[in-house]
Amino acid sequence: MNTSKYHIVAATLLLAGCTVGPNFTKPNAKLPTTWCSAACQTASTGPSRPTADTMNTAWWTSFHDPELVKLEDRVASANLDLKVASLRLAESRAERSITAADQYPTIDGNASAVRERASANGVLSETGEVDPATNAATAANGTGSGVANIPAKGKSDAPFNVFQAGFDASWELDLWGRVRREVEASDASVEAQADARRDLLMSTMAEVARDYIQLRGTQTDYAITLDNLNAAKGAERVTRERYAHGLATELDVAQAASQVTAESALLPQLSQQEDETINRLSFLLGEAPGALQSELEQSQPIPPTPPVVPLGIPSDLARRRPDIRQAEATLHQATAEIGVAKADFYPSITLSGSGSLQSLQFSQLGNWGSRQFGIGPSISLPIFEGGRLKATLELRKEQQQEAAINYQRTVLSAWHDIDNALTEYNSQQARHDQLQATVMYDQKALRLAQAQYTAGTGSFLQVLDAERQLLSAQQNLTDNITGISTTLVSLYKALGGGWESTYPENTNDKATASSRAQRPSVTSGKESQA
Repeated sequence: MNTSKYHIVAATLLLAGCTVGPNFTKPNAKLPTTWCSAACQTASTGPSRPTADTMNTAWWTSFHDPELVKLEDRVASANLDLKVASLRLAESRAERSITAADQYPTIDGNASAVRERASANGVLSETGEVDPATNAATAANGTGSGVANIPAKGKSDAPFNVFQAGFDASWELDLWGRVRREVEASDASVEAQADARRDLLMSTMAEVARDYIQLRGTQTDYAITLDNLNAAKGAERVTRERYAHGLATELDVAQAASQVTAESALLPQLSQQEDETINRLSFLLGEAPGALQSELEQSQPIPPTPPVVPLGIPSDLARRRPDIRQAEATLHQATAEIGVAKADFYPSITLSGSGSLQSLQFSQLGNWGSRQFGIGPSISLPIFEGGRLKATLELRKEQQQEAAINYQRTVLSAWHDIDNALTEYNSQQARHDQLQATVMYDQKALRLAQAQYTAGTGSFLQVLDAERQLLSAQQNLTDNITGISTTLVSLYKALGGGWESTYPENTNDKATASSRAQRPSVTSGKESQA
């Protein structure tokens, strides 16, 4: 007797643990052991050097700019795209809960009170038999209610009441793990949506930093142009005075005035760039155009790069970059959906039951004799589907392979992003000293040209050329300083930092709590067995 019980328990556990389809194992990201290829391994000559130390996930604080920190602290809660991403994540969690509900029985209660009138020419009038004592019809096959209130033939115009209250219950046994695979796929979908939101946050924060640095670069350009304009106006005054004393030509005056108007024309363009950049920042923070004008219009220096840029280690990249995590979760979802497609080939068994009380008199509804019930299993076996099941399975397999290739592509793209950002970062820093020296030499050339012109040994054209070269060199240096800082932002974005404190891994997502416990492998042909 005890052996029989053990067999029943074993059979029950066997059926409960049977899940068809491939199990998921974490794919190999195939990350290299060093950050740089040969192209970017040349040591930077600049003051800011990448290292393998632990990365600062709040990377924007390394610029030591309080205003930038304020903007970054606001963007997560203010950006409208992030709000939409949060709603999509909530929708994904709700869809997961809907899917998980299939694991449990469904029970529905019902109650009704109906007043009916049978047709005098209907089925009841032809097949029923009349009870002489009550002048009411009873069913000929003996299965009718035989209740006194149903009128017999010729009496069908008499209405009657039917009162009923009860419940219906059903439960599809998940013998082949179809529902479990659906829940697994939904867990992976929730995880993918969470990482999509992290990726959007990371990109948005990087865009805020880039726009802010470019704003400070534009403001620096404006100040440089304004200084050169004032110097050009001074040169124009001197030239007009010299012309009045016969020491300069009318050509010198015209050229000096042309330089003033040319540099004056640069200011509206720079002012426009400043306003547009502030508007871009306003949009990223969910504000109206010009809302940040008073906060950002005061010119500030370009945020400098830190002396040390910690990159972490390459093996952390797959865990840190949200797009890689999202691609992995998508692969997990595609693998689980293969199990769902395979389970559709097997029979489905549903346990159904119903119970109710029915009476033609409301006062008799609670009587023991008013009870009725039905219970029993039903089985459904696919016999001919016109190839739909096979085509669906083949589709799921192809989608899994597509997700696997997309994962490999995402990892490779991330690696290229980092390599390119490091190469550009080193290159920008290598140019800095030369551009700075160019500005110094152009300043000296302008002073010499002005001195020679004042002494009458040089032409005004030399002064103009020196002024133009100096302005161009100063602008190039400003662009370089801006480029170094914005390239560092791109590097941090490529490394995948910035989301950890706002959307951490250990969230309250109950739906995704177990999704990282196992990971599907595309190359694995093994399936869980009963």
